[in-house]
Amino acid sequence: MKFLTRILIIALFFSSHAIAEPAKKVLIVASNMLDMGDPEKHDARNNLWEFAPPYHTFFSHGYDIDFVSPKGGKVEFMMQPLGISSYTIKYEGFLDKANRSFSPEQINPDDYWGVYIGGGYGVMFDVADNKKIHAIIRRIYESGGMVGVGGHGAGAIANVTLSDGDFLVKGKKVAGFPNSTEKSKPWAKQGTLLPFFIETQLNKNGALAQNKQTLKDKHAVITDKRIVSTMFLPSAALVAKEMILSKPQ
Repeated sequence: MKFLTRILIIALFFSSHAIAEPAKKVLIVASNMLDMGDPEKHDARNNLWEFAPPYHTFFSHGYDIDFVSPKGGKVEFMMQPLGISSYTIKYEGFLDKANRSFSPEQINPDDYWGVYIGGGYGVMFDVADNKKIHAIIRRIYESGGMVGVGGHGAGAIANVTLSDGDFLVKGKKVAGFPNSTEKSKPWAKQGTLLPFFIETQLNKNGALAQNKQTLKDKHAVITDKRIVSTMFLPSAALVAKEMILSKPQ
């Protein structure tokens, strides 16, 4: 009887310990940029509609979410809070997290099963070559985690290298804005304000760049070797969902 009691106590201890242990979290990478540094101050803030819907998707599936940015602290957004963006701000703590983003030094990559980077031009300026954030992305990916990007977020991972020196995107299909769009739009003065073109940089670093010239479905989400991507704003939430569905167990 005493032996059985001991077994039950041990079993209860380990089961309660397992229940108490938190599930790994999701990390969202955002930019600290407000403008592109030009005299006209072209907008470089994060695109709310490429951050809030994925946040809602992760939150509604029970995951805790942290934000990280190059400098830490508050990150700014463009676009009005409509629909699910408004909901997640009011009821799910989106801005509470975004207003107190961590700096890279405060992040332990082993705490996260996935990392997501949304768009807005800012990430091309202060994340695309940020070695500390790249190290976080590399660690999460090489530990079997998921990497997701939406819109211009592909520019944030185009230059990430793995431990063997290869680029993260090498040999993988990754969706991102085409050169033709950047050169035809006034958002960054027909691309003249940009540090690089996403399509060119992806292909240069070995990716198979996907965009509206190659994708038939304008809401397409591409999943390739644990990288989930879209260039289409309405599909940002779908990237988060596909990350969850594709997440290694």
